[in-house]
Amino acid sequence: MKAAFKLGGRLVAVLAVCANAFFAQAQTQAPSMTAGDCAELAEAKARLEAQQKRLNDWPDLARYRDANAKVAARAEGEQRVVFMGDSITDMWVLPRFGGFFPGKPYIGRGISGQTTPQMLLRFRTDVIALQPKVVVILAGTNDIAGNTGPISLEETEGNLASMAELARANSIRVVLSSVMPVSNYGRDHDGNTLDVRLKRPPEKILALNVWIKKYAEENGHVYLDYFSAMVDEHGLLKKGLSEDGLHPNSAGYAVMAPLAEQAIQATPAGKASK
Repeated sequence: MKAAFKLGGRLVAVLAVCANAFFAQAQTQAPSMTAGDCAELAEAKARLEAQQKRLNDWPDLARYRDANAKVAARAEGEQRVVFMGDSITDMWVLPRFGGFFPGKPYIGRGISGQTTPQMLLRFRTDVIALQPKVVVILAGTNDIAGNTGPISLEETEGNLASMAELARANSIRVVLSSVMPVSNYGRDHDGNTLDVRLKRPPEKILALNVWIKKYAEENGHVYLDYFSAMVDEHGLLKKGLSEDGLHPNSAGYAVMAPLAEQAIQATPAGKASK
């Protein structure tokens, strides 16, 4: 809410500056203003609209509303799987990453930037209502980064546990994924170093993964260990698996896909109704 107010104030200030500049130009008839003089206005307006959208629909229930309505009832014998997550799941379906499990009845329900409290709020509409046999949950890295505000590891763990409990109550088998490692190997569009560790300290990722693995083992869920397969000798995300040190590239998804498939096949059918 404070961010929206700040952006609103900034937008008003920019509008005032642009209006004053326009008025001054009209008074002097000097063509001093250019199209780029108020470029900040468009940026501030876009950011304000994004904040307003978040305020109106914080968990982004609208994102998949139409797509969910088009999902047919699960056919008899269909091994439907829903992948719940953030940008890593969201981007997986893009063609440039090799396709999302071609020929499989697998559904991606990731939303870029989301945290576990947002996913928990949309879990019923984006997972349970689709009647999957299995849900694969990959979440937590944006909690550590504080994308939606400060949140403790214990609170993140509680949200993951709540999603798993909701799934089990609806006879959906659960795969809990490890949070992936991050690195400082990435570069931005200008070639500058991106150190993802600054917002996502590796020690917090390790601590959360210890809990996820323990919780999965104690509750009969499958633990999907992406971390071990993607970490290098320095404890960082391998250079060849990401361009920015956070999100997988095509090689990264090529590592993840068979691990996810193995985890899905490892879910014991009898445990869902425990």
